[in-house]
Amino acid sequence: MSKIFTRMGDGSPVELTEDELRMDIDDAIQNAVDKAGVPPLTQEEIEYLTDLFKRTDRFVGVPRGKEVIMSYDAATLKIKRHSLLEDRVSALMIYEKLLGADTLELCHVDYSFKPLKPIISYEQATMEQALYSTIAPLFYGAMPNLGLYTKPDGPFPNPMELLPMGKIKEGRAAYEDMVEAAIKDIVFASEIMWEAGADGINFDTVGAQGDPDFRASLLAAEQLTKKYPDMPIEVGMAGEFVLGMHGEMTYDGERLAGMYPADQCRLAEKAGTAIFGPVVNTNTNESTPWNLARTVALIKPCGLSAKIPVHANMGMGVGAVPVTDYPPVDVVSRCSKALVELCGLDGI
Repeated sequence: MSKIFTRMGDGSPVELTEDELRMDIDDAIQNAVDKAGVPPLTQEEIEYLTDLFKRTDRFVGVPRGKEVIMSYDAATLKIKRHSLLEDRVSALMIYEKLLGADTLELCHVDYSFKPLKPIISYEQATMEQALYSTIAPLFYGAMPNLGLYTKPDGPFPNPMELLPMGKIKEGRAAYEDMVEAAIKDIVFASEIMWEAGADGINFDTVGAQGDPDFRASLLAAEQLTKKYPDMPIEVGMAGEFVLGMHGEMTYDGERLAGMYPADQCRLAEKAGTAIFGPVVNTNTNESTPWNLARTVALIKPCGLSAKIPVHANMGMGVGAVPVTDYPPVDVVSRCSKALVELCGLDGI
């Protein structure tokens, strides 16, 4: 029996028989069903994924007319990370004019809302310059990053130190204080960058600190969209599952801990956000077919039920893309094609 070339979740090459390929796909779907309670994929969708990986093409794509929006987060940081440029405006021009980005994002190297406060006027000036130099919609992006609000960098005690000591009440109280402080910082920076001309605001890596992080983002989005109904806010998640770091935090009466993409998206809609970016984390010990089948199963209910555009996070370590600095195009293109065609995505 001929072998099928693909990759592991860490990007390393691997060859599978068709039986092994099907076993990986079936196992991944069952994993998603068991953990998130999502419906299993249909037999037709399973055959689609099987045929996708049996193809010998190095690069695959969607049919003409089925293309979706390509949005980017932290674009200026990713160019600088490889020592290509120091100037952020030039980096945005490269993304637009050379890489064909449909949307752009300006961000600061700290990439969090809290550190923006003392330098926000400088960011306004850079935003104005970037708007003069580019055409595509330009977002301003940062992370809620509640981790910055704990001592010694922030004013509040660290719940991760309190909880192991059994100080559950004190740890939860610290999280609640952090949420209120983060909301103020997110709203403050977003308002100023909106007034500077930003076409939208991106809340990136939402939920990195679990349910407090998610709650802060939802409440900030709610405040901003009530005051500025035409402000597009994109919420990109940090993980597939909202960790219960506090455990009892809610939004609109719903407990946040334990939510998977479809429920996360539903609450993001309630908060007034314009774009939702679901995440499914890549397992490096499994094959890309395993990771992709699981990703499709978890994101499909989100893509089909959402009333706002869904731009799935696909990059190093999420969206079934291997965890490596330079993800191989053979599996990246397959992951992109499958998510667009099976999950009804509006963008990536």
